Amino acid sequence: MRHLPKHLRPRWRYVGVAIESWPNAAIDRGAFQRELWYAAQNLIGDVGSAAIDLSVYAFVFEDGVGNAVVRVRRDAVERARAVIACVSSVDDQSVRLTVRGISGTVRACEERYIRRPLESTEERTVAFEDAGRFAVVRDRCIDVRTDNGFAGATDYDIE
Repeated sequence: MRHLPKHLRPRWRYVGVAIESWPNAAIDRGAFQRELWYAAQNLIGDVGSAAIDLSVYAFVFEDGVGNAVVRVRRDAVERARAVIACVSSVDDQSVRLTVRGISGTVRACEERYIRRPLESTEERTVAFEDAGRFAVVRDRCIDVRTDNGFAGATDYDIE
């Protein structure tokens, strides 16, 4: 079987996505892909979802932060950005997705938007709600362990 000529092959764009969640969240590539498909199906329907053809090309997630490279058809980048913005949880774990950028090749996407060093993570005890509590500190974000899970805080919220 012969390959399609270059002008008939599908054209792709690669979206660099930053993923942030609570420090104890465990998210894998399959669950992230499934949530993207569900969000696309809910937002633009079955036909639109098939037309943009979202697929996770690369995925890394550990200690509450990670990155993904999502492949999408060239003419559907804006719809793909809308779908990514609709994802708020993966496997019942709250997530925040941020589109870092879009490029024409996987290599360029990884070099420009993904290969940055992950945020440094530090664990310490902080004063929160008049008690000493365990916290995970990532640059500007402080996740304080409470009785019901984690609470997001800033430098001004803790003593």
